[in-house]
Amino acid sequence: MKPAPFAYVRAENLDQVFDLLDEHGDDARILAGGQSLMATLNMRLSAPEILIDINHIDGLSDIARDGTTLRIGALARHSQVLESSDVARMAPLIAKAMPHVAHQAIRNRGTFCGSIAFADPAAEMPAVSRAIGAKMLLQSRNGTRSVEANDFFLGLFETAMQPDEVLIGVEVPEIADGERTAFMELARRSGDYAIVGIGVQGRLDGGKFSDMRLVFLGAGDRPVLASAAGDALNGNPHNEETVAAAQSALDADLDPMADLNGPPEMKMHLARVLTKRALTAFAA
Repeated sequence: MKPAPFAYVRAENLDQVFDLLDEHGDDARILAGGQSLMATLNMRLSAPEILIDINHIDGLSDIARDGTTLRIGALARHSQVLESSDVARMAPLIAKAMPHVAHQAIRNRGTFCGSIAFADPAAEMPAVSRAIGAKMLLQSRNGTRSVEANDFFLGLFETAMQPDEVLIGVEVPEIADGERTAFMELARRSGDYAIVGIGVQGRLDGGKFSDMRLVFLGAGDRPVLASAAGDALNGNPHNEETVAAAQSALDADLDPMADLNGPPEMKMHLARVLTKRALTAFAA
């Protein structure tokens, strides 16, 4: 299919973007990498009046370190994030999950922040951003505000970003000494969206879990923090009994929807399987 007709503007600065957002509101879409947007346009799942191309605005493509915080700009491509030594060192969970994002050609064009803003519940980066405690930087004509990842994802493709705001970057805290990570997902083919996936960050000190954050993708209408499973792990040793308790606790955490991949029962089974595999990798 071909997209419905739309206007296109190559924005030269953020002030121009804000002017266009004021004029068109919900009928405008921001074009960065276009990884997901172009597909929805071609399938006519999205029919905006205007695309606002921000690719030529200076200062939005950097990955910069400021003390113990890493800032990933709105135009940083997936491949740029994957190749960053700062990301590998300060946010290893991003580095582990990034190879699962689509294929190299798409990673060369798609952006880390675009994936966050699109908020597909089956995508890797929204789930990872919750697991590591990232903050989303939203700018409008009135200034910049920061939103915790836990508060950013509101529902299916729905975020806390307002129509007059642009996601200009994501702040990532440096992983603390002693923290570990694991990421796993199941997909029909390499590069597909996950049927179910899991990102884990936490500690295993003296053989016992603590500060565990398990976030699932493809298991709800947004990336889901499995709080009950985390509680089942914290303070307990890594053994089969503890892992089984975390698997059982997922009944309180997850309520997956049926989709083209299968029914909720199948997704719950896969979530339990992935939990055990991820915790085994986490403890290795």
